[in-house]
Amino acid sequence: MKAKILIVEDQFNEADQLRTILKQSGYTLCPIAGTGSGALEIIADKQPDLVLLDIQLKGRLDAIDLAMILNDRNIAFVFLSDHSDKQILNAAKSTRPYGFLVKPFREKDVMVMLDVAWYLHLQKQESDYMKIVQSRSPAVLTGQEFKGIVGNSKPIRNLLENVKIIAPSDTSALILGETGTGKELVAQCIHQMSPRKTKPLIVVNCAALPASLIESELFGHEKGAFTGATEKRTGKFEQADQGTIFLDEVGELPPDLQLKFLRVLQEKEIEPIGGRKKKIDVRIIAATNRNLEEEIASGRFRMDLYYRLNVFPVTLPPLRERKEDIPMLANHFVQVYANKEGKVIRGLTDRVIQDMMNYHWPGNVRELENLMARSVLLARGTQISSLNLSASIQKTPVLQDNGNMKTITENERDHILAVLERCDWKIYGQGGAAEILEINSSTLSSRMKKLGIERKSILQRDRHSS
Repeated sequence: MKAKILIVEDQFNEADQLRTILKQSGYTLCPIAGTGSGALEIIADKQPDLVLLDIQLKGRLDAIDLAMILNDRNIAFVFLSDHSDKQILNAAKSTRPYGFLVKPFREKDVMVMLDVAWYLHLQKQESDYMKIVQSRSPAVLTGQEFKGIVGNSKPIRNLLENVKIIAPSDTSALILGETGTGKELVAQCIHQMSPRKTKPLIVVNCAALPASLIESELFGHEKGAFTGATEKRTGKFEQADQGTIFLDEVGELPPDLQLKFLRVLQEKEIEPIGGRKKKIDVRIIAATNRNLEEEIASGRFRMDLYYRLNVFPVTLPPLRERKEDIPMLANHFVQVYANKEGKVIRGLTDRVIQDMMNYHWPGNVRELENLMARSVLLARGTQISSLNLSASIQKTPVLQDNGNMKTITENERDHILAVLERCDWKIYGQGGAAEILEINSSTLSSRMKKLGIERKSILQRDRHSS
């Protein structure tokens, strides 16, 4: 991409440094603008493809105002930032830029960001076009495409609309949501509504793969490529050729694998261990329950990979934000498991439904499903009349000792610590914390690591309380 670029920067040295980098790389440049009003005059005259905009731009028309105008005119832009304060960054992010370039500029970072920004801009144009096409001739759906997604709340209706938009495209999709919200189910829906639906959907849980085996699992290896490679292995990407690969918990990939994954996205080719490069045709869907922007800030996730994946994010609502769906979901799961067990169960009592509506559901839909499965097994009549919620789960762990409200992260940490204490810090297997919390043991381990939970945490807490 050799687009025409406008630099909007009121500091001469920084603007000149950026201009030199871009000229050497063959980009066409507009005159540099030092103010927002000056930028608008140049835009009207030169019609740039992309704007590099100083986040600290002052004047009657500041950076945020100009960014909003660029959005309205469908002009791609990237902010130039020098680690501004949080308030400015939040305001900047609300304008939906295609990225941030951090000062002082490095040529490599500038080239990567321009490449990513232009890629995202083209994908957005494709997405906007798809919305127009679908509004004129809506897809004929049978209902089977959304099989398993139960609910009629506004968050779920919005989710299904986004799925209908992204599914026919071949662009990458990033599914965001807490553990247990149904990210894999949404990935299956996207695949089933895509032109690739007759081809394989390969599911990979990145959090469950041992670090030493991830590369071989994803990209494959040749016989004899390393000690123990007694036969050739076809990697998951090659298995998904012509179809879709779903990378669950993509935030768990180590940095070196993130780079190789980025190359797959950019070059559409893989390189098995000990083998030659191979071209592949794969649609990529990724999912994570992590905040990838925080992961980028901490250096654990590549910014360029994030922007490649985040072309069309699909966010799944937690169950606590769609509580009107709980009775429908609960009855759905009751019937599914009653049929499996050969029982006749007509529904749930009003008391049980009310208890479920008052509960905060940290495990989301997965927790509700597991609870209904247990309740069906324990049912003695034709109605579910009681719930077997774990005694370790507190419904209102919201106040600190000083009376202040706890954050969601603090509540999650306290909740996990309470469960670990109850099961004597057993994480895996029957009666372990992962089973009680109804999440994958590898997911629990990663959450503990992120929240700084170690056995010493509880010992320190006990000494403090004594």
